Amino acid sequence: MSAAAKTLKVDYPTSDGKPMAETDLHRDQMVDAIQTLQHRYRERTNVYVSGNLLIFYEPGNKRKHVAPDTFVVFGVPKRKRLNYLTWEEGKSPDVLIEITSKSTKREDIVTKKTIYRDKFKAKEYILFDPTGDYIEGQLQGWRRVRGQWKEMPVHNGKLYCATLGLELHVDGTRLRFFDPETQQYLANPEERAEAEKERADTEKERAAAERRRAEAERRRAEQAEAERIRVEQENERLRREIEALRRGRPAGGE
Repeated sequence: MSAAAKTLKVDYPTSDGKPMAETDLHRDQMVDAIQTLQHRYRERTNVYVSGNLLIFYEPGNKRKHVAPDTFVVFGVPKRKRLNYLTWEEGKSPDVLIEITSKSTKREDIVTKKTIYRDKFKAKEYILFDPTGDYIEGQLQGWRRVRGQWKEMPVHNGKLYCATLGLELHVDGTRLRFFDPETQQYLANPEERAEAEKERADTEKERAAAERRRAEAERRRAEQAEAERIRVEQENERLRREIEALRRGRPAGGE
């Protein structure tokens, strides 16, 4: 880092004034992708997943920024950020995903594609077109090879992202993340919420069953105690009768 960059004090903004996403569909998919990948790396303290966050890539220049829909950076601390300054972090995003459309086509496949390759030196860049506005098959990606983008193969709506070790699958208007090792899809926020509800319901039923078992056990214990007392009382009565017979007088007499 240059001495100028070290001493330069600039108040970098946290918003560019642009809308978060083009449509509800695009916004929901962006949030889904961010949260799904954040959950995947929740135990990794040196993996940062975010999106719709301003990334500045030229010290001192507040105009030099982009806000990817979703991005993943390996090797930086996991913490909340107001913005991302590449020179301070010492690292640019490794993987970037844009939820694209006709209206963002030029920015996504010209401007951002160039910045991600030349400024970020990202490993992989992926576009997902939920409604198929202009990408045939809805999915397209590039891998950086010797400083240039090389298009990644897409087969049957599936693309392999080597940096994440995941396959990206088109599922209607949704983008799903598939783990080849486990042969399972990563649970998205909706699925995790449903699974948590099912777990909570199961735990609630287990607790209720335990309470029923404990109550039944309590009643059995009370019945056993009542039976023990009854038997003791009956034994005492018989003992008295036997003792009375031995003494030649009625039981309970003087």
